[in-house]
Amino acid sequence: MDSAMFHSAVSADRIVELGYAFRGAKALMSAVELGVFAQLSSHPLTCEDLSAQIGIAPRGARDFFDALVGLGLLVRDERGRYANTTEAEHYLDPRRTTYLGGLLENLNAREYGLWTSLTQALRSGEAQTGFEAARHFDTLYSDEDRLDFFMRGMTGATLPVAMALAKQFPWRDYRTMVDIGTAQGCLPVHIAQSWPHMTGGGFDLPPVHPFFERYVEARGLSERLQFYSGDFFKDPLPEADVLVMGRVLHNWDLPTKKMLLNKAYAALPPGGTLIVYERLIDDDRRHAVGSLLSSLNMLLMTAGGFDFTGRECMSWMDEVGFRKMRLEPLSAGQSFVVGVK
Repeated sequence: MDSAMFHSAVSADRIVELGYAFRGAKALMSAVELGVFAQLSSHPLTCEDLSAQIGIAPRGARDFFDALVGLGLLVRDERGRYANTTEAEHYLDPRRTTYLGGLLENLNAREYGLWTSLTQALRSGEAQTGFEAARHFDTLYSDEDRLDFFMRGMTGATLPVAMALAKQFPWRDYRTMVDIGTAQGCLPVHIAQSWPHMTGGGFDLPPVHPFFERYVEARGLSERLQFYSGDFFKDPLPEADVLVMGRVLHNWDLPTKKMLLNKAYAALPPGGTLIVYERLIDDDRRHAVGSLLSSLNMLLMTAGGFDFTGRECMSWMDEVGFRKMRLEPLSAGQSFVVGVK
């Protein structure tokens, strides 16, 4: 095929769109940071009024809001007033329990800038945070304001999965569950809300305790859900019929992954179940682009962390002793592996 024929048959549009994709992502993150969706949660606003309320200059304001219209996040009426779309109202209004903005705030503050160092990370094979994962969490958890910001981000990331897992997993067959690395407790809260017979709670480092208590108490579940304080590098995991590890294993190298799976096996009773949910890479490593990019994020942020396929996860669980394993898709690009002791 000569050059002219090739160019007539192949479009550059997809490559150009991918190259510019960061612009749309940053517009969304800035809109959350500035409080655009919060301001529009009550009633529509003109460009001038919305600009004044979120504190931005006139130059760029109309382009910014219209870009959000083009991205499907805002609508504009015949009088030029802006309002949230149904999707934005549901997921980006901070007053709603379905708010995902904490995730976007964390992506904006913690990950977006770090990705400018991807080339250096690929050349060196080293994290670009300046410290290994364990020290990163120690530093993060020692500052209450940063920890609060991080906790809200983890809740935003967990919410779609929690809602899906509450529907998909046969919780009627179990009585107790504990979420390992629970943060505010979004997952156990949704399980408990959906299944009134379930009790249990969440396991995390001691500084997380007050964040968990406030979140659970606000939802009227303090009598059924409790916080288990500990460090999974040093302490045994709590006992329960079901243990959940959500986006925990990808932070660590392979020996640590296997150590945590062993600890989960030891904590479960015979017939107990482990659920591992992650952005699992497809076995052919061709289609689950989000999970492959997630693994590159682990390169940037951790000393040895990486994402993995469902088949790899099940092979590690098989080594530990788990049986009756299965893999199911969840939500937001994530899937879960189930193994029975």
